[in-house]
Amino acid sequence: MAEAAKKYVRPYGDTTGDGMIQTSFTLPVPFGPKADGAALQLANKMGMDPAMVVHSNPIGDDFTFFVVYGSVKHLVDLDEVKVVEREYPLLSPSEVNSALKKVLRRKLVVVGGCIGTDAHTVGIDAILNIKGFAGEKGLEYYRELKVVNLGAQVSVPELVRSARSEKADAVLISQVVTQRDAHILNTQEMSAAFREAMGDRRPLLVAGGPRFDPLMAGELGVDRVFSRGTTPGEVASYLVHAMQEKKGVAA
Repeated sequence: MAEAAKKYVRPYGDTTGDGMIQTSFTLPVPFGPKADGAALQLANKMGMDPAMVVHSNPIGDDFTFFVVYGSVKHLVDLDEVKVVEREYPLLSPSEVNSALKKVLRRKLVVVGGCIGTDAHTVGIDAILNIKGFAGEKGLEYYRELKVVNLGAQVSVPELVRSARSEKADAVLISQVVTQRDAHILNTQEMSAAFREAMGDRRPLLVAGGPRFDPLMAGELGVDRVFSRGTTPGEVASYLVHAMQEKKGVAA
């Protein structure tokens, strides 16, 4: 049987296939006509032709922020797109509780926090705290989950100690600060510390943050990576799936 033809698409702006895109960036150039010209030169080198600076704004004396709109000729080959597909069903809170009670016969213990110097707790709180996110209650709401939220700026040794003392089944860490790949380095340090301290008995390791790529789980040494827009229900459903796999229990 002949291989199915690949499907190509172009960005859409005003009409189908016109290739129009919008991008933003900052240049270390003082605000003014020369800065706009520099932005257009960069846009052209990026393959945007024609391109228009639709917005520019000074950031201090020596920097300018731009929004550029223009057309590109590039095609997207959908057959070459690689993503992490969700391989488990989304469960309601009652389904999560029922499944965990069946699999573990006790509460599943989750320890979470922001590691390193990261003080941005909005993401981890949205997943763990009962108030939740996007209309969904956080993991504290689930009857069969025990949640220990360590908050911000948690050191890796402190996280390991807490996970051991609480006999955690899963550890959830959040990273928002990404300068110099701090989120990657911190997560790799965390996963290495758990491997050294606990070996194969380590808990499930889950990392989350807006700049993480779900494809990076192996590189980071964790079991799962969640990116922006993740809801508490997705995380709870994954925890059920992972526990069922670990225990060899059918869904």
